[in-house]
Amino acid sequence: MTEIGGNNPGHTIALPGRKDQTFTFAWAAGTHTGYRRAANEDSYVARSPVFAVADGMGGHSAGDLASATVVERLDDAITGDFIPARAVERALERATDHIGLIAQDRELGVGTTVTGVIVTQHHDSASFAVFNVGDSRVYNYEDDRLVQITRDHSVVQDLVEAGLISRHEAEEHPDANIITRAIGFNAAPSPDFWMVPIHAGQRVLICSDGLTREVADEQIALQLAECTEPDAAVAQLIDLALEGGGRDNITAIVLDVLEVPATT
Repeated sequence: MTEIGGNNPGHTIALPGRKDQTFTFAWAAGTHTGYRRAANEDSYVARSPVFAVADGMGGHSAGDLASATVVERLDDAITGDFIPARAVERALERATDHIGLIAQDRELGVGTTVTGVIVTQHHDSASFAVFNVGDSRVYNYEDDRLVQITRDHSVVQDLVEAGLISRHEAEEHPDANIITRAIGFNAAPSPDFWMVPIHAGQRVLICSDGLTREVADEQIALQLAECTEPDAAVAQLIDLALEGGGRDNITAIVLDVLEVPATT
């Protein structure tokens, strides 16, 4: 487990050359080993402008190293208040090379999921660039509505989209833990990206599947609505995942948009 950054109740950035165009964010992050794992193979970075969760695979030591490598390379990519999506791609490429070295003596291979949000410049303003590899998730909560932004790279997600099983059936499917894309395993990284406008009052949740397998979307939405502070929301979501069984490592980042420019 590697934790980079931490809780911040108020962080303001301005568009380059436009000091009157400011955005203010607050965030909190937390992680828990859960009740059935011997070690925590999740890692996260929560340091503006990068917020990401990685869920390692490949055994206790190797999975931890893989997830740590990804968040460390993403943290290395921070050069200012905004970074481009291409910086994420380069960071994941460097992480893949390093994970390849870790995996040399391991027959089953080593890898990690990663999902997250960066703050980037877009059309003369700021935007969230959401990225994902694997089955960790990013949600957007806004106007009392929870929307999953990322698409799971998993066998069961493919079955759901093919109409072969329902989303409810996917949660208990025997192949629920099989993913179709990861960082590592001698494969070139292939992240999906989504551009998401930034709005005042918006709340973003970034989490590993240890949360979403134990806590239904309806419960997640309820907690995001009731917990006004990011640290309280993170703590409550982790508690709910533990109450649900805590079968996996649990990691969550809650990122709030407090203020945006009046013209945005």
